[in-house]
Amino acid sequence: MNFEQAVRTVLSRALVFEGRAPRAEYWWWVLAYLLVLLIASGIDGMLFGGAQILSSLASLALLLPTLAVAVRRLHDRGLTGWWVLLGLIPLLGSLILIFIFVQPSESETNAYGPPPIR
Repeated sequence: MNFEQAVRTVLSRALVFEGRAPRAEYWWWVLAYLLVLLIASGIDGMLFGGAQILSSLASLALLLPTLAVAVRRLHDRGLTGWWVLLGLIPLLGSLILIFIFVQPSESETNAYGPPPIR
């Protein structure tokens, strides 16, 4: 899966919290998300004096697709989507989630479906 395929997949499945997302899909989406926020932040600095208006709107617009792909990635590891709530624990929760997200996909069918096509 390349960058474009990952972004298209995540955006087309923005409200789908079922199924599985491979590691590449998740991490390409994270890169796209960070690029959008970086560009929006730069535009905010030029147009609004750093008021973070555009970057806040971009974050809000991409919240559901980001949450959905994170839940599908957890499913790919055989975990329930509720594990995403670990992100609410400052620092430690995010570190645990990153550790989970970098792990390889389960190669067998699990409770959330067959392994995604890579």
